[in-house]
Amino acid sequence: MRLVANAAALLVIAPLVLPLMPASASAEPTNMTTVSITHSLFIFTNNSVVAKWSATDDRVMGGVSRSRLRFDPKGHAVFEGVMSLEQNGGFASVRADVMPPPFEKPTHYVVEVRGDGKRYKLNLRMSGRFSGESYQATFMTVANEWSTIAIPVGSFEPTFRGRRVRDAPPLNAELVDQVGLMISDQQDGAFELAIRKVAVELR
Repeated sequence: MRLVANAAALLVIAPLVLPLMPASASAEPTNMTTVSITHSLFIFTNNSVVAKWSATDDRVMGGVSRSRLRFDPKGHAVFEGVMSLEQNGGFASVRADVMPPPFEKPTHYVVEVRGDGKRYKLNLRMSGRFSGESYQATFMTVANEWSTIAIPVGSFEPTFRGRRVRDAPPLNAELVDQVGLMISDQQDGAFELAIRKVAVELR
């Protein structure tokens, strides 16, 4: 399944089905082909990749949520834990440093995940930004089903401690040097998000 997410809505894009052309019809060239370049930031095929990630939960603010990213021998990572609203808590997250993509103007961030039906966020930070903003985009998961979700770069909103920062510049994907996953939005309880890869795409 291929999903496209943005800040305003989460849309499921149906597969493109083209009608079959009769054998007698002339096969004229069309402009239907879309060329894309994909650069993988993380492919979770071994524990050494997972070891680059660390947890940052609401415990830093007095909460009691907890999370981790662990390696599953089946060949993917699992972002799991318990998100709690106790003691003014309400988020759990993992993050890792990353090298900026090797090409100009990436258009989408792509994650391949198997969720539990809950909402998650992909968090990005830009190099040279010392004011603490993270750029977030929310995506929905389908329980027990692998999905590839493409999030347009323009859908990431600058936030600080969960609130929108209105005077921050838009995300520049060429400067992103940290990637993270988060669960929040009052979704207390256990969670589990399996993830195969995080990538950027140029279309």
